[in-house]
Amino acid sequence: MTMWGMSRKPQKQEDLKDLWPGQSVELLKALHILTRDGALNADSRRKLKQVLHLVQLLRPALDRLFEEKESPRLADLGAGKSYLGFILYDLVFGPKGRGEVIAVEARGALMEGAKRLAEQSAFDRMRFVEGAIDTVTVDGKIDMVTALHACDTATDDAIRFALRHDARVVALVPCCQAEVARLLDGAARHPLHQLWRHPIQRREFASNLTNVIRGLYLEAHGYKIRVTELVGFEHTMKNELILAERHQRANAQAKGELVALLKQLPTRPALVADI
Repeated sequence: MTMWGMSRKPQKQEDLKDLWPGQSVELLKALHILTRDGALNADSRRKLKQVLHLVQLLRPALDRLFEEKESPRLADLGAGKSYLGFILYDLVFGPKGRGEVIAVEARGALMEGAKRLAEQSAFDRMRFVEGAIDTVTVDGKIDMVTALHACDTATDDAIRFALRHDARVVALVPCCQAEVARLLDGAARHPLHQLWRHPIQRREFASNLTNVIRGLYLEAHGYKIRVTELVGFEHTMKNELILAERHQRANAQAKGELVALLKQLPTRPALVADI
């Protein structure tokens, strides 16, 4: 039993009506998602809604992994304070009694705080690895990779990490896709330049294009992808979820589509520089 086992009943039913059955209120307090008296403010409500909805979307793939493997391993990249990792452990990995959650974060102070909370919670199958996504390596195979709001090219680093570790499932919620917008700035002589001539339109066009390229890149590596809304725009403007599950080693048709798209552009992001 964890230290939270004696206090799992929400104090404020109206505030916490969206919690999953059995979800630890004390853990949410420790994560500062709930106040000490069990209430939610507006920012916390948005954060909780995003994370719980993401867990709901991940649950079918997680269930398949638990059916197929004795001890599935999930790596949450750019974990920050590990909100997602803690909630996944509380709702899925803890009740299953097996499997491992690995949080990867470059900021050591955040990792130390998360380690202490995991020890206090008796979450003994949570691990914390300090390092940047683009350079860190975790021993052994990783079955699922998550990256929630990994900024700009950090999402691409998460894709490369997933490929290095042969991940079966990849779940990405990209944020602040600025690389392609920078690359397009100044490409005024291209026939399609009207699509990115104005800065506000360039940012939106580049953001959408970046995620299209990411999806095709994953498909070219044998993943079947689904792109969907994470939560409504009233909660966050960064709400696109790319959910990928690997079914084969490569997909020549998807790679051909990606190559054809890149030929129409004046530049390409580093993720696909070698294609």
